[in-house]
Amino acid sequence: MTYPYVTDDRLFGYRSHFSYNDFFNAKALDAFRTTLTHATGCVLVYGHGAAVAVPDADLLVYADMPRWEIQQRYRRHEVKAIGVDNSGEEASRQYKRGYFVDWIVCDNLKRQIIDKVHYWLDTTLPQQPKMITGHTLRSALEKTASGPFRLVPFFDPASWGGQWMKEVCGLDPEVPNYGWCFDCVPEENSLYLSVNGVRFEIPSQDLVIAQTRRLLGPAVEARFGVDFPIRFDFLDTMGGGNLSLQVHPTTQYIRDTFGMIYTQDESYYLLDAEEGATVFLGLKPGVDSQEMVSALEAAQEPGGNFDALRFVNQWPAAKHDHFLIPAGTIHCSGAGAMVLEISATPSIFTFKLWDWGRLGLDGRPRPINIKHGSHVIQWERDTDYAKARLVHQVVLVAEGDGWREERTGLHENEFIETRRHWFSKPVTHHTNGGVNVLNVVEGDELIVESPTHAFEPFVVHYAETFVVPAAAETYTIRPYGASVGKECGTIKAYVRFRE
Repeated sequence: MTYPYVTDDRLFGYRSHFSYNDFFNAKALDAFRTTLTHATGCVLVYGHGAAVAVPDADLLVYADMPRWEIQQRYRRHEVKAIGVDNSGEEASRQYKRGYFVDWIVCDNLKRQIIDKVHYWLDTTLPQQPKMITGHTLRSALEKTASGPFRLVPFFDPASWGGQWMKEVCGLDPEVPNYGWCFDCVPEENSLYLSVNGVRFEIPSQDLVIAQTRRLLGPAVEARFGVDFPIRFDFLDTMGGGNLSLQVHPTTQYIRDTFGMIYTQDESYYLLDAEEGATVFLGLKPGVDSQEMVSALEAAQEPGGNFDALRFVNQWPAAKHDHFLIPAGTIHCSGAGAMVLEISATPSIFTFKLWDWGRLGLDGRPRPINIKHGSHVIQWERDTDYAKARLVHQVVLVAEGDGWREERTGLHENEFIETRRHWFSKPVTHHTNGGVNVLNVVEGDELIVESPTHAFEPFVVHYAETFVVPAAAETYTIRPYGASVGKECGTIKAYVRFRE
């Protein structure tokens, strides 16, 4: 049933359209419901889709878990998919099925029942469940959508991973490296709620589902539905290696091939950089497409090598540089960079073209996707194009007493706008009816406040990402604590609409 959507590919499938009803045997379900009508006493029905099997239950409890925890259990082979035991498969294939089938089915049910659940169960920590009432959860989510908040970041090692996040983010020094940090990916991150002094952890996607309009704003909701469209993550190659040379699918290709409605446009903002750091971006002038594809294919043979500098530009990269990467542009971060990646949310559609001849953390070659990539590379995006439209596109927008605002992108083909503020005094921001995502790119500590006291003051620190819901409307940011009297900086992303 699910094969056309799961496919044989190691990484990619096709976005499915299933609901829980598709996984039930209709005759068996009818017989089960008949049995229930004759049951006496307290009857407990549990498991995947129990709310569908018993739609009129007297008491409904929802057991919840963030997707990053689900992925850890994939790696430990502890969980099964809906309707099939795939726990023995490699984690990447389990993740693929979750992404293209199971998580869609689960979210569809969650949207239908979130307003009528009596109790919500946090199952994130094994053998340590916590439960609150559905009313408490919904009230907490409504409050969260009123003012700034952070998601729970998730850090992960990588074959190219670096050392910067260990020190700056206070991570375990015994881990060999950290390459990734998902700092604002509501689809996969979690959210902490404090209930009577007890930490209660839920998927941050619950907030998107329950408070879509107040969080995203009506115009963003009209365009993206319940998809949170902006993604902030970190790529740490400080003391590490180059990312894989890669390209992301164009909009039409991702629709036709994977069933997604929009693609992964992105950018690299340099939080920090070692001397000599670089970013690979765009093609050299006059590159012959067939020659390059043939060279990439030949490089996959044992002992093969791809001369990236023959075909791809390598740009010097320094702290606070911003590189724009619309879909179809060949790119990767070089070693020695700490990248804040600002991108659209579809997150797994990276076509790796060359991985510098190395193995993944599992000791296996990482999947290479030259065939997919060859269909989407925009061959006209060469050195001149990159220089004129993708590299250091900084424009002063406005300035005042103790502050200035700069536009740093993104490219005209991308729907995300980014604005950088430098300031030593308070700066006023407006959501303009759409969600704002910000990161502290300079300064130890800042405080976010409401001029009308619509939300409690919110303190953020260097390199932290935070979200300001559309419903917050107007907010100010100023240096705080050790940052008072110093110039600080933020970068803000929001969905661009015509004015």
